[in-house]
Amino acid sequence: MRPALHDGRRDWSAAQLGEAVAAAGRTLETAGARVLATVLDNGAAFVALDEAAQQRGIVHVPLPQFFSAVQMQHALQAAGVDTLLVSAPLAAAWRGFSWWPMEVAGEPLMHARLPAAEVAMPAHTAKISFTSGTTGAPKGVCLSADAMQRVAQGLIEAMAPLHIERHLNALPFAVLLENIAGLMAPRLHGATVISLPLRELGLTGSSSFDAALFQAALQHHQPHSLILLPQMLRAWCGHLMRTGQRAPASLRVVAVGGAAVGEALIRAAQALGIPACEGYGLSEGASVQTLSLPGAERPGSAGRPLPHARLRIADDGEILIAGSLFSGYLGDATAVGEWWPSGDLGRIDEDGYLHVSGRKKNLLITAFGRNVSPEWVETALRGHPAVLQAVVFGDGEPALSAVLWPTRANADDDALQAAVDAANATLPDYARVARWTRGRADFDARTGLATANGRPQRSAIQQRHAGALGLALESTH
Repeated sequence: MRPALHDGRRDWSAAQLGEAVAAAGRTLETAGARVLATVLDNGAAFVALDEAAQQRGIVHVPLPQFFSAVQMQHALQAAGVDTLLVSAPLAAAWRGFSWWPMEVAGEPLMHARLPAAEVAMPAHTAKISFTSGTTGAPKGVCLSADAMQRVAQGLIEAMAPLHIERHLNALPFAVLLENIAGLMAPRLHGATVISLPLRELGLTGSSSFDAALFQAALQHHQPHSLILLPQMLRAWCGHLMRTGQRAPASLRVVAVGGAAVGEALIRAAQALGIPACEGYGLSEGASVQTLSLPGAERPGSAGRPLPHARLRIADDGEILIAGSLFSGYLGDATAVGEWWPSGDLGRIDEDGYLHVSGRKKNLLITAFGRNVSPEWVETALRGHPAVLQAVVFGDGEPALSAVLWPTRANADDDALQAAVDAANATLPDYARVARWTRGRADFDARTGLATANGRPQRSAIQQRHAGALGLALESTH
């Protein structure tokens, strides 16, 4: 019988993991936990606490280790967290709390009781996922167990023909997509969850990724499925191309989401033996809504709706979703209707595949009155191997401009110009980049040019590069 979990130290049978979940539940109940926040690496302890909280009716608030101190404090207060569990090294770095040891699934943790006031939240809230937005105060998305279960069951049904028996967690469990699609669904399906410390996969912080370590881990563990962010897929493809390697033959699907992927990257990955498939979803829909599965994929699209999801396009092009919606935001009494406006623009083709063009709020209107989604152009630019990151501007301007960050620090301007030329060749004249500049710093949270989960801080990037591009600071969203 295959193990339920492998955490890098040992295999856990279903019975052993069940015992760890039951023990964690008793510990939480003894501690009087009502709203539990965890700041943990991937591993058996998180799995035991996550499942124990759901069984005992305790609201779980998984927080990513890459959140800033301000974001952490906001989340703890907004959710009314009364019990905080963290790894021992993290507790040593956090002052202002009274820490006590607690062992979960054989892992030594530290817990603190917080003097939290009871916070009003939507009925049936089982989990609160904090989205890392463009400010220091991320939104708390309240999810019911029923909504999360529908997504997990939808994934199991859609992926049944692939016979997934080993899923490797490549993203933090605090990321809702991995928590549901990479933990809840495989656990319900009876697959083995390979949950290693993320540093063993080459992932540190929110955006540092060692593709060589990642490839070595995959060769060792031979998983059937993974979930990746586009940046990780791009770095992995670059490593395989430079070293003349291919992806492990064990892989049956590599789902890619969290941001636009682009047809060029999907095809490059598939040529290297990576069965990459783009998906789409949002926290307000309890993670994934569509997925382009092997045998029914359409590169350039985000796939067709999964069994639990319904999608339609509003008159203004906005994607609306239904079927597994959240219960509401923390601190916001606004009722959630049958359909939720995603904030994304897109279309559904005649075969039912979803094509996402960008964010509604980022829409640029050029001086000639043409509407352009910057993500559309940015995806075309990142399709070139020389470009790692790209941000496009042009609201109120006669032509578009871009800030580019190269894949390799020593890439010369000729390589970046070739990337711009290649992208422009695929775009209509009004969406072509007329002027570009090399980024002055990497787009990540450390430089202030991206959020903690890697989304570009457009206003900060514009301000830093406006002079080089000849932009008026008030001209872009």
